[in-house]
Amino acid sequence: MAVTLKSPADIQDALRARFRARRLVLNLTQEGLANRSGVTLATLRRFERTGLIAFDSLLKLALVLDCLGDFEKVAAEDERSLIGRPLDAVLAQKRGRRKGRIT
Repeated sequence: MAVTLKSPADIQDALRARFRARRLVLNLTQEGLANRSGVTLATLRRFERTGLIAFDSLLKLALVLDCLGDFEKVAAEDERSLIGRPLDAVLAQKRGRRKGRIT
């Protein structure tokens, strides 16, 4: 497991800035992105200002900004390590890793 020194607020701010930058590179106004995505203009403005947004709205924006596929990587794990294993065994292994034990 990788260790990160970024806080959730740091990541939220970086994501907000990247979405805004991507919108501008694609030459979309806030109104244009809101219309294309189905996200209200107020929601988009709040997101670009504060980083706060509902997850489904974030995914709608990502679809229009052509970065929806990036979300498939979030919390992804090697499928081979999960196939055929009971959920309790997978969760126990994860708990053991967090405590520094090898299971």
